[in-house]
Amino acid sequence: MIACRVPPRQVQNMSQSIEVLNLRTQRDFQYVIKMENQMKGLRSKFKQIEDDRKSAMARNYQELKEKMDELKPLIPVLEQYKMDAALISVFKEEIRNLSAVLISIQEELGAYDYDQLYQRVLRLDGRLRSCMGKLTCGKLMKITGPATIKTSGTRFGAWMTDPLATTRNNRVWYMDSYTNSKIVREYKNLEEFVAGVVSRTYSLPFKWEGTNHMVYNGSLYYNKYQSNIIVRYSFDSGSVLAQRALEFAGFHNMYPYTWGGFSDIDVMADELGMWAVYATNQNAGNIVVSQIDPDTLHVLRTWNTEYSKRNAGEAFMICGTLYVTNSHLSGAKVYYAYATETSTYEYTDIPFHNEYFHISMLDYNARERALYAWNNGHQVVFNVTLFHVIKTPDDDDS
Repeated sequence: MIACRVPPRQVQNMSQSIEVLNLRTQRDFQYVIKMENQMKGLRSKFKQIEDDRKSAMARNYQELKEKMDELKPLIPVLEQYKMDAALISVFKEEIRNLSAVLISIQEELGAYDYDQLYQRVLRLDGRLRSCMGKLTCGKLMKITGPATIKTSGTRFGAWMTDPLATTRNNRVWYMDSYTNSKIVREYKNLEEFVAGVVSRTYSLPFKWEGTNHMVYNGSLYYNKYQSNIIVRYSFDSGSVLAQRALEFAGFHNMYPYTWGGFSDIDVMADELGMWAVYATNQNAGNIVVSQIDPDTLHVLRTWNTEYSKRNAGEAFMICGTLYVTNSHLSGAKVYYAYATETSTYEYTDIPFHNEYFHISMLDYNARERALYAWNNGHQVVFNVTLFHVIKTPDDDDS
């Protein structure tokens, strides 16, 4: 709504430009009319010569004929000027109508300045998040999208926001490639991410493996290169706060997702906290899910599934349930779900549109209720639909 203050000035400039064009067209129009009158006079003289070739004017016959030939191309030009003049009249009328509409809108919006409108947006956002907070954890029902946010980087990479950040903190982090890199780029918000305006660059103490990193409560969690160690790195202090090995976890393409890329260890978060998804020899290469203490990186509890890690395209957690895709290529769908609350699994059939045909990162953001993905050099977002139970005040009391 604020943007409506600008167009009237642009419309005024457009109207002035069209007025200049109109004056030039009218001037040329008068010139062509003058030429048309001269042509009529020449036609009369030419006829006179044709009627009496033996007259004294006969010797000018060829000269007049050449002038007539020169003037003939002006006839279609005259017609075009007539059409242009009519079109400009239509433009002028449309501009006058548009100006009147925009001025009335501007007057209506004049009662609100930017700060007032911004506060109204914040209040609406707060009410929306309050309503979302009344939704209990739900079961994944549908995935829609994606919306392409940006096209950048190599075929493989990761990008993310912090699900525990405040509503005013919308920083974006960007980690291109799946190995042999330590550079993390930070952007103040999504708009600057799209524009490519980097606010800070971090050089990590250790290289990473894979693309399954996570930012959670101000820290970056990632798999240390050529190891089964999870590293917790603080953006504020620029230092490692903790690092710990996942016991028996395969690494360096021992048990990756189907696309490879050293994607053996996947750290992720949902409404219930932080998780690590990996595979072990002890579980025959099948997926293992561990809930992790985000401060110390200690394993709090572990579940062994019967789904092969190498057969999984990608995976993510929502409300304590692990959802596994059957492929990283086109035709992908969420094929398997493991609920940690009940230690049970089921096969599902939830398709989603793999627009760019190769997903190398797929993570759920509980704050946004969305899936962030790196899709063949495109950074995209999917919306998710959950089956919810709405909490009531009586539920809180009990």
